[in-house]
Amino acid sequence: MFSRTLLVALMTLPTFAADPVTGTNPFFTEWTTPFGVPPFASIQEEHFLPALKEGMARQKREVAAITASKEAPTFQNTVVALEQTGQFSDRVMSVFSNLVGAETTSKLQAVNREAMPLLSAHRDDIQFDPILFQRVKAVWEARASLKLEPDQVRLLERTYKGFVRSGAALDAAAQTRMRAINNEQSRLGVDFGDRLLKATKGFSLVVTDAKDLAGLPEGTRLAAAAAAKKAGQDGQWLFTLDGPSIWPFLEYAQNRELRRRLLTGYLERCNQGGDTDTNAIVSRVTALRAEKAKLLGYRTWADFVLEENMAKDPKGVYGLLDQIWKPALEVAKRERTELQAMMAKDLPGQRLEPWDWRYYAEKVKQAKYDFDEESVKPYFAIDAVRRGAFTVATKLYGLSFSEVKDIPIYQKDVRCFEVKEADGRHLGLLYLDYHPRPGKRGGAWMSSYRSSWVKDGKRIDPVVVNVCNFTAPSGDRPALLTSDEVRTLFHEFGHALHGLFYAGRYRGTAGTPRDFVELPSQVMENWAMEPEVLRLYAKHFQTGAVIPDALMAKMRRAATFGQGFATVEYMAASLLDMDWHTLTDTKPVDTASFEKASLAKWGLIAEIPPRYRSPYFNHIMGGYAAGYYSYIWSAVLDSDAFQAFKEKGNLFDPATAAKFRAEVLSRGGTEDPALLYRRFRGADPKVGPLLEKRGLK
Repeated sequence: MFSRTLLVALMTLPTFAADPVTGTNPFFTEWTTPFGVPPFASIQEEHFLPALKEGMARQKREVAAITASKEAPTFQNTVVALEQTGQFSDRVMSVFSNLVGAETTSKLQAVNREAMPLLSAHRDDIQFDPILFQRVKAVWEARASLKLEPDQVRLLERTYKGFVRSGAALDAAAQTRMRAINNEQSRLGVDFGDRLLKATKGFSLVVTDAKDLAGLPEGTRLAAAAAAKKAGQDGQWLFTLDGPSIWPFLEYAQNRELRRRLLTGYLERCNQGGDTDTNAIVSRVTALRAEKAKLLGYRTWADFVLEENMAKDPKGVYGLLDQIWKPALEVAKRERTELQAMMAKDLPGQRLEPWDWRYYAEKVKQAKYDFDEESVKPYFAIDAVRRGAFTVATKLYGLSFSEVKDIPIYQKDVRCFEVKEADGRHLGLLYLDYHPRPGKRGGAWMSSYRSSWVKDGKRIDPVVVNVCNFTAPSGDRPALLTSDEVRTLFHEFGHALHGLFYAGRYRGTAGTPRDFVELPSQVMENWAMEPEVLRLYAKHFQTGAVIPDALMAKMRRAATFGQGFATVEYMAASLLDMDWHTLTDTKPVDTASFEKASLAKWGLIAEIPPRYRSPYFNHIMGGYAAGYYSYIWSAVLDSDAFQAFKEKGNLFDPATAAKFRAEVLSRGGTEDPALLYRRFRGADPKVGPLLEKRGLK
């Protein structure tokens, strides 16, 4: 609650004493940059720790002023006052946490290792302050007589529950143990992240013989050659565990042994002993979570987490997953039969293995639908796709996007766009960071350098960022995206719109439950592959020709192919996450044995590994613990929400778009998300549209 690492307000700060190492520490001065963005070029690793320590000291003084008040506790002098503390720390953490994820260095990692336990202890000092808690509790108990507005009720509820769920109501001995757990978890979390980054970036497959490239598309070969040259291995081809490298190799490389080696490298990350192994960390963290849940009066960590989500409890999650798991597994088994038959033509008597699945899936898709993923990539140049996402937002919400050139950026390939409303008013800034590099963790995400809220009656304009790991340009070819990457670009852009649109007056009501937060992102994916939208942006990177109708028709016919695999590999990870976090045993268990038993219990077929195995399941080491199911929960919501546009016969129906923005995108967590969704849609969502979209019924 109090470490709002991604919720930072623009502030005018006094000048402090010069830092002895680098002169003036930028965090202690006013930022005079365009739009008040961080002055990245002036910020050095040495600046963060002094600024973080100062931020903690300031927040302690701010909290002390609340607890020292002789006035009776009120919503304004206690809840709102507390909500407004920590803005200096947020300002520092917004830059620090973003750079640790997107552009880390060994020095930043060292700062992170030192800072996280300090921040954990600082949060505990606030959460366990008995006077502060009693003031908040007094306001909570008087809530019925306060005549609060809905967002104020929500802020009060979140504040009070935040204290209780952190252990403020526990006795002294339990709080002491809670502090120890929090401290250990913070250290383990940093260690896990460092080990995973090292393991991911430390693996490579170097091909020295051109014959071993047989089957690979030209763009994949060019990118591998460029990567090898950059690594000092000119004349060879280097493949990594970054998405744009590993997935095309597994789909097209004819050399089965090399496919095995590359996928094994991916699946065995952090699972081979040594200084990158994380098994003991995973086991210890889940045991600590189980213990923490018991201290707080919950049966399991999942019960604790889900109480605040739409799902409410593990039964709700398992109930939804079971509805989708069974039909998806049956479809995946049928897909396996098709792939095995295709493989028998090449390798009679050989059994389909995990490293064969994507390769033979691509072959079956070509045979059944006359469709090859490579045939659409020339129409998906990254700038064209970006413009397509922008165009959808313009048609839906009237937004305009213009690139800002003379503005600080944290890495040379990062671009920045100013976003304006239809009437020309400034809405916010959007940074785009699209390609892999050594200091960037894997995956894709949206974050903020400054979040939107209302301060002293004036809106703070947000600065948001999309960070991805898309195929990079090679030679004179632009970055040509796969259809999955196209959907990811639209997905993260949907998160960005959510951040840009938030119009609440409190920072503490900006966030939404995990199983609702993916709705704004996933709903955008629905537009990406609609023929009407494809004609707007999918143009050949060389000729400028619009994607042909015949090719779109092939793509649509093949759209549900492979959904058994895609749904099962995702849901296997979701079920594994839930199984880890419904443990009641507070003693660590053997990670490998537990994972094996979990996947066997659900009947996962051997040819499909879970999307994430325990040793590198980064989501559940962070905020998605007992929450990885959120993507499928939100998929039910987004499929149903997109139907609202379909039913109007207009993908850009202005009234529906305005209602979606007003009731969902701009509201954050100001009210119960189920209520917000019903206001938009007029009813609760149904699973049917999702199953139909994925061809699972």
